[in-house]
Amino acid sequence: MLSRSIVVQSLRSIRNRFFDTRRQRNEQSDGQGPGNDVTGPSLDNLPVDMQFIIMTFLSPQDLCRLGGTSTYWRSMVRDPVLWKYFLLRDMPLWQSVYHLSVPQVKLTGSAVLDDSKLQLDYMAEYLRVCPACRNQWRHQPRVFESVTSFFQSLVPVSELQFAMLGPGLDQLEISLMDTIMCSPHVLPVAGLPQRQIDGIGSGISFKYKDQHRLNIATLYSTNRLEHLSLRSKLFVYEDDIESNIPVSINPMFNPVCQAVNGFIFVVNAEKERGTDQGWEEESAQIRVILDPEVGAVSRPILVLSCVSRETADRCRIPCVTVAHQLQLSTLTNPWIVQDTAAETLSGMLDGIDWLLRHSGVKL
Repeated sequence: MLSRSIVVQSLRSIRNRFFDTRRQRNEQSDGQGPGNDVTGPSLDNLPVDMQFIIMTFLSPQDLCRLGGTSTYWRSMVRDPVLWKYFLLRDMPLWQSVYHLSVPQVKLTGSAVLDDSKLQLDYMAEYLRVCPACRNQWRHQPRVFESVTSFFQSLVPVSELQFAMLGPGLDQLEISLMDTIMCSPHVLPVAGLPQRQIDGIGSGISFKYKDQHRLNIATLYSTNRLEHLSLRSKLFVYEDDIESNIPVSINPMFNPVCQAVNGFIFVVNAEKERGTDQGWEEESAQIRVILDPEVGAVSRPILVLSCVSRETADRCRIPCVTVAHQLQLSTLTNPWIVQDTAAETLSGMLDGIDWLLRHSGVKL
């Protein structure tokens, strides 16, 4: 995380350069420069550290509007150090990140590539990846897309099928599936009898928002009473090797993964899980289920960055860290990481909306 003193120092140098240039222009035009850099009651008169504090309270949209008020504020607002500070400050608080908005900056404060080589525009990067900004600038359909959507609405959509798996189903104190079963927004329409996908897999048909039917096959990797360090039963591992990195899907579950329209991968995002434990294994699991030999290419995956309860102090691993640890930016499939609390399903409904859209459903 950048310190505030570094940002203020950068802003002060921009301010000094700006008024030095103005003074030189004035001296060239009338032979004498002004006695002071700025005069009169103005936001420009405030010390740089106070200007910085004011900018920290502004939204990205308000900062852009401030930059349009004068050449001075345009120079200040365009400072890359300022936007890098905002990016590193706000990334841990974002509740979702997806394949088109993954930041090119790590939470450690260093760019994925060296700044001198990348020449990263931190202002443009912030506006590209910030959830509030990307929701505001979401693509509006063209006329022909609206017509296509209308004709698609006339064709009955078959029940979409998703496979839900991941260590978050087994490791969390509160069962995410139990909460889904009791949610008024995601209602079971098949009753308690178990449904099957192509003859394999236990699943229950749901009706989402009284409109979309979807079948979620829940693939538990271990028994909740078993030790958490056991290998997942969903995958096949190399013989005579103690590594937990899977090489393929268990043939028993292969037909399920071939039949589904997408995946829901539940990750344990509680900080108690540790920083590095299990990430490599979970990343390998995602790549195995998305292997083109298993099913259709480009199937979307919703990664639920899940904790048991959403506490006031937000004791969870940020979703951008989850995306980085799982190396999702290297995938060719559409993906999203969505913060979720198993107790309330907060955030999960937004994730389902995204999953339905990328599965061909017009919402």
